[in-house]
Amino acid sequence: MSTDIGALAMAHMQQGRRLPDEAGSILLPLARGAIATQLGLSAPQAQDAPWLHNTGAAFVTLTMDGKLRGCIGTLEPHRALGEDVRANALAAAFRDPRFKPLSADEFKNTKVEVSVLSPVEIMHWQSEADALAQLRPGVDGVIFEYGHHRSTFLPQVWEEFADAQTFMGNLKYKGGLPPDFWDPAVKLSRYTVAKFRDDG
Repeated sequence: MSTDIGALAMAHMQQGRRLPDEAGSILLPLARGAIATQLGLSAPQAQDAPWLHNTGAAFVTLTMDGKLRGCIGTLEPHRALGEDVRANALAAAFRDPRFKPLSADEFKNTKVEVSVLSPVEIMHWQSEADALAQLRPGVDGVIFEYGHHRSTFLPQVWEEFADAQTFMGNLKYKGGLPPDFWDPAVKLSRYTVAKFRDDG
């Protein structure tokens, strides 16, 4: 298991509450165990902790051979963090529309990552250039909204792009808009994450 807390203390926050140092050792088995149980595989009993019952939002990302195999998450907290991680783990494994449901054989070679989101911060900007200048590569996850278009990239996605403009262009494209699109009605928000990853 590896842990990447990031540069900001906020990344440790679960709706204003600090996650304990052992969070990864509880969240990762919780996510992996939910998938294993659904596949009919044996899984150790998930540990409980008081903070798992606090409201929280998380993403669960699955990778195989370094490639995405599923990613589902929650941007706004609406249920207990433990329940959110369990539900998103199952959704990433079996209900991500981009992939076939995960098989037991694939699961053996699948790495699990849990990202717990900080509270979302609304961004205020004068222009696209101003918005791009405010972004912190490798730190900020971003939510893009325009009309019925909505998309997000976790902070980890910065690793795939060379600069903020490319990051934003791909985020707009993910939401169904041209990479060079911009409008005064665009809404941007950002968040940070506490990221926990196992080695499969």
